[in-house]
Amino acid sequence: MKISVVRLFLTSLGLISGFVAVNFHNTSAVLAEAPLEHSQLLVNCQNITVNKSEFGVRIVDAKGKANFFPTSKVPLKKGDAYGWRIKLQNYQGNVRWREVLRLPKAPETWATQEDKNFYLSADGTTAVTKRTETSANGVIENFWKIAPGDPLGKHKIEVYVDERLVATFEFETVAF
Repeated sequence: MKISVVRLFLTSLGLISGFVAVNFHNTSAVLAEAPLEHSQLLVNCQNITVNKSEFGVRIVDAKGKANFFPTSKVPLKKGDAYGWRIKLQNYQGNVRWREVLRLPKAPETWATQEDKNFYLSADGTTAVTKRTETSANGVIENFWKIAPGDPLGKHKIEVYVDERLVATFEFETVAF
């Protein structure tokens, strides 16, 4: 009787393992196809390489020409603007970017032309801007106009392209 039970158990185990092996083999065949689809998607993506990134102040002169001055100290002069420019190497077409701006404290007011793609933290110290731009030469940029009530102190901007962090800028706003 013991031999029959053991034989029945081993036979059942052999059948089960054969069934599992057949199904595992079929699953492996399906999984083998998935990387091919994934690699095909990667062929259509552009590699993101930052050629140059800079932060600074943009000042418009009396003739209306905008001049960019790289700096990490931003005088809070109404009408000037601070921001960043990033040159992506060999990148053409639509660029989807996101900027996270962190201030030391909330400003008196927030103003933006893009309410749809602009998000503000509950405490008013962090702003998130999202944009998609067409760039023939791989340059993307964003600037903030200085307004009365902007806080003094250390700020930080993080820029993401297609959800990948490509640049971080730390700067300080100072009295003019």
